[in-house]
Amino acid sequence: MIHEESRRAAYWMLPMLAAAMVIACTSVARLTNLADASCQASLETEMQAILGGQGETPENAAKLAHRAVTILTLGDLGPRPFLVAAPSGTDYSFFVEKTKSGCILRLYGREKGFVSYTNNLTYIDSRTLQGCSCSE
Repeated sequence: MIHEESRRAAYWMLPMLAAAMVIACTSVARLTNLADASCQASLETEMQAILGGQGETPENAAKLAHRAVTILTLGDLGPRPFLVAAPSGTDYSFFVEKTKSGCILRLYGREKGFVSYTNNLTYIDSRTLQGCSCSE
């Protein structure tokens, strides 16, 4: 009886474990058309929305997003996470993920002083980047 219950539990747990492993294997991409005005505007708008959602003032969120897009446009940093340091003392960790439907900007970490929060499984916030293309 106990053996049968264990088998049933394992039967239902195995697909959930497999799904969790697939989700955890997200790869980082780079924006390939960041020189295009439409991609720059999308990245800036979505990053500003994420930063505003994290409590940054609208003015700071706009300045931070504009500065980050400028830096990412000028430098060919390749496919890697990037950090946005806010005057509020909070550092935000982002990356771009390539999906079947397009590029997604993901906020996965936040640190202020000695307090940090990282969520690289479901992410803190995610926004689709309209007009952008990306590659791994």
